[in-house]
Amino acid sequence: MSWPVLDPEKDHETLTILHLTAQMLGKIRVRHAPWTNHGWHVALQPNARGLATLPTAASEGRTFTLALDLCRNAIVLTTSAAERGVLPLDAGSISALHSGLVEMLQKYRLPSDFNGKPNEIAEAVPFAEDVQPRAYSPESAATFREALAAMLPPFERFRASFIGKSSPVHFWWGSFDLAVTRFSGRIAPPHPGGVPGLPDSVAREAYSQEVSSAGFWAGGATKADAFFYSYAYPEPAGFRDRPIAAGGWNSDWQEFTLPYDEVRAAPDPDALLTSFLHSTYDAAADLADWDRATLKREPVAP
Repeated sequence: MSWPVLDPEKDHETLTILHLTAQMLGKIRVRHAPWTNHGWHVALQPNARGLATLPTAASEGRTFTLALDLCRNAIVLTTSAAERGVLPLDAGSISALHSGLVEMLQKYRLPSDFNGKPNEIAEAVPFAEDVQPRAYSPESAATFREALAAMLPPFERFRASFIGKSSPVHFWWGSFDLAVTRFSGRIAPPHPGGVPGLPDSVAREAYSQEVSSAGFWAGGATKADAFFYSYAYPEPAGFRDRPIAAGGWNSDWQEFTLPYDEVRAAPDPDALLTSFLHSTYDAAADLADWDRATLKREPVAP
């Protein structure tokens, strides 16, 4: 499939709405779901229509999910009792989306309280107080959904080639990025913390083990050109100087990056992205002396 053009000038306002709305959905999981390793339970899951939470327990033996449905351009609530609620994303402001989400949850007797301040966003305004008018573009939302759909197959194949502990290919609403993380099986030194808008305790639990992580960042509330990334924690000696198949070391972000536009314009975008994912993992695993023979796996054909 062809990869769509992502234009930060055109798409920024819609991506800001999606970023802040995704944070509200994720924060419901933070408040109302048991904490699992590395916070994987709060990440959103890509699906054919956008992004969705994992099921969350509610009263009366029910469970519910919340989805950013980018085909319907709405937050869609679904319960195990066949109840459904729809809240259009074109609400005019984040404050209106926040109040509409709380009202929809309360209407169906579902948990509706969650932390009201965005994470990992500079000078963040609480959701309920963010009355700035924001225009939602279904076209920009569709472009973002199509970009995620295009990149999921190479990410999933990359995930499938590793038999060790690994995260799913999932979406972090805090930073607004798709990610997959591989683990060496060894304990990591305590993370120094200091990640803007992220409690140090969360960062230290997330990076409690040695990792190589790769993903895609679309900017979200930050107006920026989208890129793919890869990093290691702890960073092994010589990592940033290691030659890789595509992209290069980004001193601003302190990780390897590969511009989305470069992948989109390539004769074979899947192959270019795949080469980036594997070569940056190779750099991390070789330099940190991972037990690669034990962790490697040949993907099983569908």
